[in-house]
Amino acid sequence: MTVWSQVVGQAEAVEVLTKAAQAAALIVRGEQAASGGMTHAWLFTGPPGSGRSVAARAFAAALQCDSGTGCGECSGCRTTMAGTHADVRLVVPEGLSISVAEMRALVQTAARRPTNGRWQVVIIEDADRLTEGAANALLKAVEEPPERTVFLLCAPSDHPDDVSVTIRSRCRGVSLRIPPAKAIAEVLIERDSVDPDTAKWAASVCGGHVGRARRLATDEAARERRAAVLRIPLGLRRPGDVFTLADELVKAAENEASEQSGSRDEIEREALKTALGAGGTGKGTASATRGSAGALKELERRQKSRATRTQRDTLDLALVDLAGFYRDVLVTASGSEAALNHPDHANDARTAAASWSPESTLRRLEAVLACREALELNVKPRIAVEAMVTTLYYG
Repeated sequence: MTVWSQVVGQAEAVEVLTKAAQAAALIVRGEQAASGGMTHAWLFTGPPGSGRSVAARAFAAALQCDSGTGCGECSGCRTTMAGTHADVRLVVPEGLSISVAEMRALVQTAARRPTNGRWQVVIIEDADRLTEGAANALLKAVEEPPERTVFLLCAPSDHPDDVSVTIRSRCRGVSLRIPPAKAIAEVLIERDSVDPDTAKWAASVCGGHVGRARRLATDEAARERRAAVLRIPLGLRRPGDVFTLADELVKAAENEASEQSGSRDEIEREALKTALGAGGTGKGTASATRGSAGALKELERRQKSRATRTQRDTLDLALVDLAGFYRDVLVTASGSEAALNHPDHANDARTAAASWSPESTLRRLEAVLACREALELNVKPRIAVEAMVTTLYYG
């Protein structure tokens, strides 16, 4: 099974990347490659769930592949897909942004020659989270790239709000689309051994997000969280429900962030303490331990930032589900035959469509979208959610 099998429903993109990888293999062998086949910087864009980072990693594997095809069997392919290849660096922002210090260090490392004689590859997930300083540091490297270094950037779009115009102009774009539900279901069945009925259901309600489809198909807690969110629209029967449901929504996000971060945080703290000499008895251990307070404080800062991002990402996913429900209500009220975002809640959408006017439904939808924007602007989650749920109640 080749590395391209991981890239779901993106035939056109795979064709472009396959040709580029083949051209890259010719360059490595010192042969003449077709002009325009391979370049030093790529920008993968597409909506959440389209597989931007998956496509970037598959391309990185093909660049490191012994045959240049992305066979999926050689050491280059396997280590790249596993995240252990010495010449492939994956930047995943754990906090709310990617700092200039982090980017400068990465650029310096990327300037080295590849250890295996093929390519140094830098994959930057969520390139839209680059700070202005980090973007400038990256721009210098993209403008004057080291030989055999390739930058793969992933972002929701090539709009200036996501990627600066100067960086975008120096990258070759790869546009991804939302994969069809049928393709997602096939992947769940073949790759994850999910039963066909569950796979089809998860594919139909995931909004085209392959990763979320897998979680919904395999994780009961994820299914319950989604169900709890979709109970909100019709669960608002009295004013007091506003604060109750808003509190439940925020606490669910906080708990999930705590679950994801708790064990990892403790492991990181213990590893750092050990590296700084905790528990040691050798000469100089005491002074090393006394100087560890600053490093531990910096680690705690990063962990707090990561927890904040996890909480906001969880909340945002819930808001996307809510927005999809109100969109389904509008579709139902209009009599359109367009596919619903939540076909398993079609009866609830019909009930709401019969009770609400299209204008009030639209106001509710706009309140959800406004809450998403407020969270992006660092409004406290509880305030933003309570304001939204108040509008959902009154319409």
